[in-house]
Amino acid sequence: MAAVELRQVVKSYDGKTNVIHGIDLEIRQGEFVVFVGPSGCGKSTLLRMIAGLETISGGEVLIGGKVVNDKPPRSRDIAMVFQDYALYPHKSLYDNMAFGLRLRKTPEDEIKRRVMDAARLLRIDHMLERRPAALSGGQRQRVAIGRAIVRQPEVFLFDEPLSNLDAQLRGEMRSEIKRLHQRLGATMIYVTHDQVEAMTLADRIAVLSAGRKMQYDTPDTIYNRPAALFVAGFTGAPPMNLVDANVQDGQADLGGVRLPLPAPLSKRGGPSKLGVRPENLRLAPQEGDVALPASVSLLEPLGAETLATLKVGGTEMIARLPAQFREAPGSRVTLHLNPAHLHLFDPQSGVALA
Repeated sequence: MAAVELRQVVKSYDGKTNVIHGIDLEIRQGEFVVFVGPSGCGKSTLLRMIAGLETISGGEVLIGGKVVNDKPPRSRDIAMVFQDYALYPHKSLYDNMAFGLRLRKTPEDEIKRRVMDAARLLRIDHMLERRPAALSGGQRQRVAIGRAIVRQPEVFLFDEPLSNLDAQLRGEMRSEIKRLHQRLGATMIYVTHDQVEAMTLADRIAVLSAGRKMQYDTPDTIYNRPAALFVAGFTGAPPMNLVDANVQDGQADLGGVRLPLPAPLSKRGGPSKLGVRPENLRLAPQEGDVALPASVSLLEPLGAETLATLKVGGTEMIARLPAQFREAPGSRVTLHLNPAHLHLFDPQSGVALA
């Protein structure tokens, strides 16, 4: 396993318009890093530049401390798992997993040892004589991952490997990949548009938007201390409530409802974006809470909980409430919130205010 470093990496397809804008990233040896962002943000392009499948317009990519800009993919000691599995339909699972090793003239007994070890790890050792057409989507993805494992690469790259699977199978495979990382201790870089995958898998997350790095940190920091409006609105399910507020005299005015701000934010003034997570709005007061008068607009029962859209002052917010909450639309309720859970963002730059 090896560390990966990006130094001011740029990608341009016409020599004028950049789609990747000078990204710096340091991925430690053995770390699981996820690139996350909406479609078109550049996350797959960035991964393909690390793999050598896309040329680099500017900057440097280092693997194991060595610049690899001019090295072809086969010389970078990486293994990549694709969204569409990329299996040979006419070959058995064993031959699919062994194919790359045979190209490298690996001795057949060593090939057998590696394939069997990987197959047992992924629990597909009983089906190695089958062909891909006889497998489910999850089983095919296990074969694709097994093909990467037998290479024993310095770095594993995953390009949205679960996007073709249904919701239940995605959850199962996500757990498998996390266990795989724990067992192998390998350096892994994973691309997804699914922020739940990012939060559950990553040691650190790089949030990307329009070819720019918005924040690079641990899942806990990304979620609880978002550095920008985009990050706050992208993470969480449902995401953070972001509402217009006028800040004055240490309070945020939400159109008739005033919220006291915590000390770090109380010195700010003027129009701002106020953020609060749905789970921080509650019905039962706790020590340090302030009361928010609200009216119910919409309920979305989810079994274990209810998502309630409520009007607070001149704006609407979503609250994550107990499953038994069933107040009718138009009903008046009182929400409670600890001001320490509030976030404030500059409405122009989108940068978090501290």
